Amino acid sequence: MGSLDSALSVLDEMEKVGLEPDLITFNTLLNAFYQSGSYADGEKIWDLMKKNNVAPNVRSYNAKLRGLISENRMSEAIELIDEMKTSGIKPDVFTLNSLMKGFCNAGNLEEAKRWYSEIAINELPPVRATYMTLIPFLVEKDDFEMATELCKEVFRRRWLIEPALLQQVLEGLVKESKIEEATELVELAKLKKFSITLELPSDK
Repeated sequence: MGSLDSALSVLDEMEKVGLEPDLITFNTLLNAFYQSGSYADGEKIWDLMKKNNVAPNVRSYNAKLRGLISENRMSEAIELIDEMKTSGIKPDVFTLNSLMKGFCNAGNLEEAKRWYSEIAINELPPVRATYMTLIPFLVEKDDFEMATELCKEVFRRRWLIEPALLQQVLEGLVKESKIEEATELVELAKLKKFSITLELPSDK
């Protein structure tokens, strides 16, 4: 999407031919501006959407949320979640994933774990991206206990995962003398017949 003027011009042309911009149109514009770093322009589209009496849905809010997170405005992102709930819109797994990823990027382990737990609390089905975001951050923060549990969940769901990442978890467990847990992870990989090879590091 180009400039805000271009977007407004498109909306103008639609109205001239008798087409009212709908939720899909506005969501497309919101995604384009919020994700491209043009948060202020995204806000102008948001205001225009409301002016046209088009109510935002979860995708609209998710676009705005990603815009806030990209600018590291995490407290405002959390406030937006409250606004969603007040408006009767339930956050979905992508909403919570975005918050979790934002706190991972900000280096805040406790908040990242908090929003991960909200996925289960809200009985939402997790997606692969949840684990591919959180496991590397847990490794970075030396939280190998939770990283191990998430790896087991990855095996259970038979999702693809980088062997190098699993190897890092193994090495962390061995470093902390958790040989039994490391061995269990290797055996689980074999049991699930993953087409990857995990090596148990020697405890030197």
